[in-house]
Amino acid sequence: MEIAVARGDGIGPEIMEAVLSVFDAAGVPLSYHDVEMGKEVYERGLTAGMTEETREVVEGCGVLFKGPLETPTGKGAKSVNVTARKLWSTYANKRVFKTLPGVDTLWSKAGLKTDITMLRENIEDTYGAIEHLQTHDVAQCRRFITRPGSLQLHRTAFEIARRKGARRVTCGHKANIMKLTDGLFLETFYEVARDYPELRSDDLIVDNLAMALASRPQEFDVVVLPNLQGDILSDLCAALVGGLGYAPSANLGEHICVFEAVHGTAPDIAGKGLANPTALLLSGCMMLRHVGLARSAARIEAAVGPALRALSRPLDLGVPAPRPSTADFTRAFIDNLPPEADFAHLVDDPDNRLHIPPVLQPQRMMSTPKLHAETCGGADLFVESTESAEAVSRRIKPLLDDQLRLTMISNRGTQVWPLASRFTECVNHYRVRIEARPGVGDLSGSQLLTLAASIDPVIRVCSMEMLMSVGENRGFSLAQGQ
Repeated sequence: MEIAVARGDGIGPEIMEAVLSVFDAAGVPLSYHDVEMGKEVYERGLTAGMTEETREVVEGCGVLFKGPLETPTGKGAKSVNVTARKLWSTYANKRVFKTLPGVDTLWSKAGLKTDITMLRENIEDTYGAIEHLQTHDVAQCRRFITRPGSLQLHRTAFEIARRKGARRVTCGHKANIMKLTDGLFLETFYEVARDYPELRSDDLIVDNLAMALASRPQEFDVVVLPNLQGDILSDLCAALVGGLGYAPSANLGEHICVFEAVHGTAPDIAGKGLANPTALLLSGCMMLRHVGLARSAARIEAAVGPALRALSRPLDLGVPAPRPSTADFTRAFIDNLPPEADFAHLVDDPDNRLHIPPVLQPQRMMSTPKLHAETCGGADLFVESTESAEAVSRRIKPLLDDQLRLTMISNRGTQVWPLASRFTECVNHYRVRIEARPGVGDLSGSQLLTLAASIDPVIRVCSMEMLMSVGENRGFSLAQGQ
């Protein structure tokens, strides 16, 4: 079986060479197709960070094994790491945090063993990176949480929990504040949980979850989170097991999967032979299991603990050992590979893989059945003004016909008209809520766009959002204080 390999930037080539050497010593039945991604590609003027040939090879293999990649700063280039995840719809970022022998942490010294699998949504949330400058003082980022994307992630989380033999799946969220976006993420979590009654399903607000993970890591099995929150808490979990150097990662999609270490390129030690390849090796073992090479993965994983214990021993009493080199790690992993006979009960079967090879198809539209009528009851206009909210209301009211009314003005999410505090500090960006009068019914998009066009000459309109309702449920947030 052939997989695509991107050796990476910084320490990437060193640790990838170390891992592939261990694979060769273990007789892993894979062949490798090297592809170009990262810094050198950017420097050739390709802002995507990858070549078209790379895209074709990865889409042909269905599996990419990659070292850390660098995204240049200040050149308008998007992160190739994020691009790869989103381009190939690897919707679930799986990270495993497990106490390892020979890696001492505050928690392991206290006798607390960690074995947490974190599933982070990998495509949506603020990682859509859809940003706009609304005024010279105000930047906006759009955050997307979708029902199909959330259902897809949660189903994967519960399936992984079932295969792991976990007892608990926990959803982290901020639905107490972001009631529509995180609210949808939480709602779909419990929708999927109904199909897995043997598993305990619960949820924690993300700040409470952060404290609980740091103080009681042994209580958690599988944790599922939106993209940004998962990014932050996965680094917290890495600290529980010794740092990012021991945190393997997989980006799982239905057709293409990307396996990588969580850490960066570490340019300060690049080329010095000092990089720790453990995280990439463990990521590689996740990849081996995914493509049906369970025996190879188990044999290599069995070498990790003894190797790390050997590398952590002092050379002489009272004299700490020098920092192991990349070559030291490689030799230790190879020297501690157990006999193949010990794993005869396991079978390498690439035809029985978790991963399904990619099939060429049109871009898929994901949607769920529409169960309730959608209606539009108005619009939020975002306008630029340094005047008071009262002055803004006086400008807009005369422009409304007898079907519409001005119901609220907010600034930075806090209501400043009609009820307000004199101590609320404002910026030059108001949300002006215009709604249909009682009895008017559904408003058309063209009607509201015409309204925005009539207001813009009087007060600049930066953007607009329709006020949608789904059935009896309001599809827009209230302002603080409203």
